[in-house]
Amino acid sequence: MVVDIDGIRTVANVGTGTMGHAIALQFSIAGYETRLVGRSETSLDRAMANIRADAETFAGAGLLRDGDDVDKVLARITPVVGYERGVAGADFVIEAIAENLDVKREAWREIERFAPADAIFATNTSGLSPTAIASVLERPERFVVAHFWNPAQLMPLVEVVPGTQTDSAVLDTTVELMRRIGKKPAKLNRESLGFIGNRLQMAVLREEFHIVQAGIADAATVDDVMKYSLGRRWNLVGPVASIDLGGLDVFYNISTYLFDDMDNGTGPSPLLAEKVKAGDLGAKTGRGFFSWQGETGKRIIERRDAALLQSLKDDAAEGE
Repeated sequence: MVVDIDGIRTVANVGTGTMGHAIALQFSIAGYETRLVGRSETSLDRAMANIRADAETFAGAGLLRDGDDVDKVLARITPVVGYERGVAGADFVIEAIAENLDVKREAWREIERFAPADAIFATNTSGLSPTAIASVLERPERFVVAHFWNPAQLMPLVEVVPGTQTDSAVLDTTVELMRRIGKKPAKLNRESLGFIGNRLQMAVLREEFHIVQAGIADAATVDDVMKYSLGRRWNLVGPVASIDLGGLDVFYNISTYLFDDMDNGTGPSPLLAEKVKAGDLGAKTGRGFFSWQGETGKRIIERRDAALLQSLKDDAAEGE
């Protein structure tokens, strides 16, 4: 396996959607020759247009490498239809396709047929078991999760998760590769459903749903509490470090009475189930917990992405 980080020169990125095109861009910006592997010329053309738009945003923010411009970044990305040519000769293959176990397994069966025997394999799954996906491989020891967070070009975190048979050198090399493309890798010791990020996210959402359903406050108020208190603090100092600073005895005392009053349900939230049953799926249908009519969603995304881009600029300035 290519466990020498300097031996990774060519990356094959399988998937052209929201995550796939953004991940390919990250490798190219970092200087890696990158294959963008898709199912059709149409999907590849659409992905390359998105990559150009994102690369232009990065160029405008001064986040390309010295001497690089948008055309040089795009020149390092080769769009390819099909696995046979797409993964041949690649040192690192990462997949970002549908979040479906059977679909991913079938893709990896094909990828292994055509990829070099020593290539490292990574999946961008947001919570599926790497062991389950890798069960179809002849060499599961070279398989690992590299879970980018959406939007992948703007969010620093990548969770790197081993399966039960993942070689420790593969795990470590993948962690270092994520660092080299400018990400903040979180190395897990073992796999867990949802990894870390989604477990934390779902724990917060479970209690938010409970608060709304119990009539304590509406969804907008609960979100404001998170945005203007914990969200700002945790962006600077993580939750566990925060309670160290505040005093563990204080938080222990709070836990003695509050944990028993919090939602400890083990199934989906009835409130969330009600929304889904009614077809109120959020921005995609125009209504969820909030109304998403007109340009509301677009404006929120634009503000979010501008703030995330500024954070990347601040991170780059701190590193200089």
